Formats: sequence, C-alpha cells, structure tokens
Amino acid sequence: MRHRITRHRIIHRRTAALGLLALLVTACGGTSPSAGPTPAGTAAADGPMTAPPIAAAEGDLVIWAQSQQAAALQPLADRFGKEHGVKVTVVPQSVNTQQAYVTATNAGKGPDLVVGASDWLGNLVQNGTVAPVPLTAQQKALFQPAALAAVARDGQQYGLPYATETLVLFRNTELAPAAPATFEDLAGTATEAVRSGKAEVPLALPVGQQGNAYALQPLFTSAGGHLFGSKPDGGWDTADLGVGGPGSIAAGELFKQYGEKGAGLFNRSVDTNATSLFTGRKSPYLVAGPWALGQVKQAGLPYAISPVPGWAGKGPARPFVGVQAFYLSAKAKNQPLAQEFLLRAIGSEEGQLALYQASPEPPALTSALTKVTADDPDIGAFAAAGAAGQPLPTIPAMNAIWGPLGQAEASIIAGADPAETMRQAGEAIRAALAGGH
Repeated sequence: MRHRITRHRIIHRRTAALGLLALLVTACGGTSPSAGPTPAGTAAADGPMTAPPIAAAEGDLVIWAQSQQAAALQPLADRFGKEHGVKVTVVPQSVNTQQAYVTATNAGKGPDLVVGASDWLGNLVQNGTVAPVPLTAQQKALFQPAALAAVARDGQQYGLPYATETLVLFRNTELAPAAPATFEDLAGTATEAVRSGKAEVPLALPVGQQGNAYALQPLFTSAGGHLFGSKPDGGWDTADLGVGGPGSIAAGELFKQYGEKGAGLFNRSVDTNATSLFTGRKSPYLVAGPWALGQVKQAGLPYAISPVPGWAGKGPARPFVGVQAFYLSAKAKNQPLAQEFLLRAIGSEEGQLALYQASPEPPALTSALTKVTADDPDIGAFAAAGAAGQPLPTIPAMNAIWGPLGQAEASIIAGADPAETMRQAGEAIRAALAGGH
C-alpha cells in the first residue's frame, strides 16, 4: 500500500497571540458566538472573510510536504504570503520525512509546519517537536469527528486534518454484482469466480510474507480481536493487550480456516501486487484504501466500493481510520503566523478542496466532503466506510504491535496453530513494551 500512514507491517505560544486568535474563527468557518457558525472558506454574514495578522511577521514560514501536496499548497502559500508581507516556502519532501522532521526540529532547523500521517503523532509528541493547534469548539464542529480524534491526544488537539483514509472493499461488478453482507458471502462468490476460470485469485488482500496487521484489522476486530484496551478518559491502555487473548485467537482460527491450507482466501503471495491483481481482472475483490482508486479507475473495469464485510454472526468489521494532517512545530519561528496559516488556508474549504484535487481522499472538513461526494460517489463510499472504523492509535506503543502481530497472522495463514502463535506474538509485544520500544 502507498503507506503515507506508517504500516509496519505509521508549547510555547506567544501570550499576545491568544486573545487575537478569536479573530480567526472565520478561518475554519466560524463567526462570533452570537452569529453562529459560517461554512468554512465562505464570507461571514457581515462581509468577506478577513482578519489581520495575529502577530507582526518576524520571518518567513516554511512548510514541508510531499510533492503532490506541495503543488496544491503553493498557490495558497503565495497568496497568504502576499497578504502578510512574508515569504511562505513549500519544500517538497520524499522519504523518511518524519525522522528528518524530528532531527531537524530538535536541531533548530526544522520547518514551521509539516504534513504527515496521524500515526506520526506519538513520536512527535514524545520528542517534543509538535505543538497543539488552538481550535475553538465552533471550529472543531466543522470537521469530521473521527478526523479530529485521530490527531488528538491527552485532551490536546495536535494537527489540523485535511483528509481521511480507510480500507474498503473494491469489487469487479462483472464477477461480483452485489456487495457481500458477510465475509462468508464474499468467500462464496470469490471461490466460484476462481472455480469457473473467471478469476485466478479469490481475494486481493495484501498479506505478504511478513504479514500485514493493518490490512487484516477489519477482520481481526470483527472476530473480537483488539490491540489495546481503553482508559476511562478515552486513551489507550497499553497494559490491556489484546494480542494473545481470546479475541485474537478467534480471529486467528478464522484466518487459518480461510488461509492457504484452508479455503484459500488469504495468501502470502498477495502483497504489493494486490491492486494490479484486481486491475488486471485476476481477482474479483480488492481490499485497499483511496490510494488505489486512481489505478482502479484507469483500468477501465466496472467496479463498486463498499465496506469490508465482517464475519457472519460476529461483530462489525472496523478498519483503521487514518488522517493526513498539518502539524505545527513546537519550535516554529513565528508560531502565531503559522497558526493563522493553518486556520485560514488549510482549515478553509478552498484549501481542503485544493488538497483533495491533488490527492483524492475524503476531506476532513465536512463542507468540503459534502461538495466532493456530490460529484464523486467513490469518495462518499470511502467516507461511509470510515464512519464504521476506529482511529488508528497514535501512541508509540503501536511500534511494538505491527511486526509481531503481522508475522503471527502470516504464519497462521500459512497453517500455524492460531492459539500458540497469537500467544507468542503477545509475549513478544509485551517484551517490546517493557523494553520501551
């Protein structure tokens, strides 16, 4: 998978600025409390959306973003810079942006803003390189709740989200006309497609030799599996590890039943080739995220999108919901002005739609999402699937999960004993957590 979310197989604020941030309510669409909210990026009832700089410019703003995002950001940055008499530089990045950002920021050479995935958050907070984004209740109400939750931690809103991503089920409607209600329904249709010679692979779900806990998460949760428990305040309880417990073993038993020595729906030979298997008409189904949509459209095959179905008689399938967001540096040279860029440019409907055009994913801003889904039902299908998902945990402890759980699932799909394999994975994760990894 494209992996903007890392799937391992993802403050100091100026006192003078605080009072002035109220001027920016219109940036994400709000007005004064008496007037009620105004849609983001539109004019307030008493005139066009304007706000003076919240602090005198003391230097340029620097933004790190991936190349696609950078191209979409540059016009917004140029206009904002002209309005404020500063230069806003958008620097395209390639690989290892997260670590490069942490290293540069700690050395005092990082950007004011960086674009990254929600699963960066734990590392950024732990390293003290990210500052909270001051959003009012009215501003928060303009965004998809799951998008905000994905970049929030310990009661603080870190990051301004602009897009969400979650796994869905693509199906070739010539081979699978109806959306399956259960995974068993999917298995029946897929098996028949292979038996009749119309397909070669029943399900293009990326497992790989090392496993893929991210891709299997919807079915893991449907069987009763969980990664960590929840604290009363909504945080993750890493002491309550679900891997190795009854739910994970129940999931493992189903993975084995439909694995390589069983029904053959899960196969380690399906990995980064998953999308091409589907677009090459070799599989009736593909489990992927919005990163696959462009290739599917270009293939010209008849397709439809629906949520990944859960197991019959079990719980709902709950894929991870990840977010792409703009993070505010804890060491930004002009933090108030960087905040204003977030609120007025990225938090506007115009900004969110520009980023959507660069990389089609469901916008985090509700008004932008509404506009997009009116013209693009595929994005609406992704948004509907995400509504049933769960925020991807942004705690550092997730680093201990991906490898052991993914490898355990791959071993079980190959035929290993589910109970013993899951228990061993749980022990490995506990050891990693105890060691601080």
